[in-house]
Amino acid sequence: MKKTVCVLFGGKSAEYSISLRSCASVLRNIDRDKFDIITIGITSDGVWYLYDGSIENIENDTWHNGDLKRVCIDHNALEPYILVLDGKSYTKIKADVFFPVLHGTNGEDGRLQGIFDMAGVKYVGVGTLCSAVGMDKEYSKIVFEHAGIAQADWVTVHSYDDRDVKIAEIENKFQYPVFVKPANAGSSYGIGKAKTRAELVSAMDNAFKYDKKILVEELLTGHEVECAVLGNSGNVIASTVGEVVADEEFYTFDSKYSSTSKSQLHIPALISESAIENVRAEAVKAFEALSGRGLSRVDFFVDGEDVKINEINTLPGFTSISMYPKLFAYCGIEYKELLTRLVELACEE
Repeated sequence: MKKTVCVLFGGKSAEYSISLRSCASVLRNIDRDKFDIITIGITSDGVWYLYDGSIENIENDTWHNGDLKRVCIDHNALEPYILVLDGKSYTKIKADVFFPVLHGTNGEDGRLQGIFDMAGVKYVGVGTLCSAVGMDKEYSKIVFEHAGIAQADWVTVHSYDDRDVKIAEIENKFQYPVFVKPANAGSSYGIGKAKTRAELVSAMDNAFKYDKKILVEELLTGHEVECAVLGNSGNVIASTVGEVVADEEFYTFDSKYSSTSKSQLHIPALISESAIENVRAEAVKAFEALSGRGLSRVDFFVDGEDVKINEINTLPGFTSISMYPKLFAYCGIEYKELLTRLVELACEE
């Protein structure tokens, strides 16, 4: 008997547009001989709608035009349903598994996962705790430090901190250049590289546009590599390691997603076999340190045999150019099979 999978996309997030691309790829590749599909679109204002139109309209962001019915999840763990609202009445739709294809705030930070947990539904991907901690770069660093995973040193800066005091702390601790990142953002939004104090101030101002808390990190050099992990606790596998050679000074949003980007992907990465195996082992270690399940992509810097974690992405991109599916495709798990495994892992969990 076919299971019903509810795919969610969009969301009130700076990464809304990336979600649309990821969702289109998922819908084109998911095995419809095994699964019936329901689709819920969430507008950039956070309104949930049942969507049954074309995939192309998701890609070009016209999916929300027209007469759509609002939906919500019935928080009844004994008998969870999707409630389709029609004026003062509603109908119920049953879904066996929810597949969130949302990135960033309100999709990858534990809030949506908390809704699923309260409703008692099965869903693809990591749980509430892993989502929340993995999204916050400061707290994930604290966990990685406790787990003994090497990483860049950092200084946390809040919007309410005395800026001059923090800059003095940063300059006493690090040499320029440094990297500046919002604590809670993905797809390289708000990331900047500062070579001087003036550039540091400018980069901090930009990062604060995306979050009230930012991190300033020491510079890591070497190969920027990524490793995909798949599985539930105690049975996690790691893909081979891929490398991004950015067409800009560092891997920006445009380098990742622009159609004119000349960034290059190398699978396997251009590092030694021993470094690849080290990255794979550290990726699983980081995933399990956060109590991960289902999937994540873990990013590292590799300089010779020195491996340091950069960050974890608990709901990585699934666009046609995204590294996560490409890494497992290289290992023999094609896109359609990968999606099937993710749904099966959600049911298993």
